[in-house]
Amino acid sequence: MLKDIFERTKRASKTLTLLSDEQRNEILLAVADAIIAQKERILKANAEDLAKMEKSNPLYDRLQLTDSRLEGIAGDMRNVATLPSPLGHVTKQKTLPNGLRLCRVSVPFGVIGMIYEARPNVTFDVFSLCFKSGNACVLKGGKDADCSNREEVALIHEVLEKYGVSTDVVALLPATHEATGEMLNAVGYIDLCIPRGGRKLIDFVRDTARVPVIETGAGVVNTYFDKDGDLEKGKAIVNNAKTRRVSVCNALDCLLVHESRLSDLPAIVEPLWEKNVIIYADDKAFAAVANSALYTLHSTLLQHATSESFGTEFMDYKMAIRTVASLEEALAHIDQYGSGHSESIVTENEATARQFQQMVDAACVYWNAPTSFTDGAQFGLGAEIGISTQKLGPRGPMALEEICTYKWLIEGEGQTRP
Repeated sequence: MLKDIFERTKRASKTLTLLSDEQRNEILLAVADAIIAQKERILKANAEDLAKMEKSNPLYDRLQLTDSRLEGIAGDMRNVATLPSPLGHVTKQKTLPNGLRLCRVSVPFGVIGMIYEARPNVTFDVFSLCFKSGNACVLKGGKDADCSNREEVALIHEVLEKYGVSTDVVALLPATHEATGEMLNAVGYIDLCIPRGGRKLIDFVRDTARVPVIETGAGVVNTYFDKDGDLEKGKAIVNNAKTRRVSVCNALDCLLVHESRLSDLPAIVEPLWEKNVIIYADDKAFAAVANSALYTLHSTLLQHATSESFGTEFMDYKMAIRTVASLEEALAHIDQYGSGHSESIVTENEATARQFQQMVDAACVYWNAPTSFTDGAQFGLGAEIGISTQKLGPRGPMALEEICTYKWLIEGEGQTRP
């Protein structure tokens, strides 16, 4: 039973309201410094996790920590410390005819529960955003990253103790399915639960939870190369969106190509094949690539698409290609197979781009830019707790403001209601 952990975290969350923003920032900077100063212990723990996973597993890259990635994590935490506090913002204010003064002000949720898979960077990201916004957090990582997560939380606790802050404001649950179930049923203790991972995890959390949930993460991402698309821009955008990091939720899964531009497809595919990306192409796209000189060098990387090729979040060096005859057909494909995460169009026609952005129902819609930019740090938010794909509440990268709620403050002079 994890009830004792939930109770302690709930109590500790109340103490965070006593900290000033300056104190929170000082502690965040101290944790960022500790990440770099003690990176060897984190990397050692991470190596234990990596040793249990095959390098061919697409999640290996997501699990792996390196010197440069730890530098980036620490940098994001320092950025969070420089951001304005999301707390205490007056979002509405008025005086009623009876003289009552109403003020709506931003406040923390209280305790945020985070469920995530082989992503040890999430531990630090969630802590920084929750701590800055006055929220305590209960973390439930996957077993693949358990050694890394435990070392990271131990480091955070050490810094909190130095500053006299209760370590219960950050709790890490056992990496078991049972712990997930208890968190999802921790009514009265967990104020908001955020799953971050694949579709299977997110569906399970949504269907099982008795606490409030915000869906994040699962991304079936498409890019449409329009008849008026610039070839050089298209090559760079598709390559970056697909191969920058294949295991992340903003990675490209399907390229839609206008039929009038099929002759350009070999040039678009070439940078992908240099990185051994397997292409699942429909008949027209397959023929366009198979008839090129490029095909003789990479024939094993071109395969015929099946019905399962579209609507799949590959999280691997794999990508589908579908030929479309119009913008409307591209929009219909995205409407059927997209997940509401990120979509992009490559075109020099502004009217087409504006129509695409207006019609596509997704949290982030790009014009002549890769979906790889869907990221809290890239959006100038410092870091992110996840990418929300739902419409009720936060949408897109969730950072400080998105993990706050509000309350009404009412002042009177003894008025009574008739």
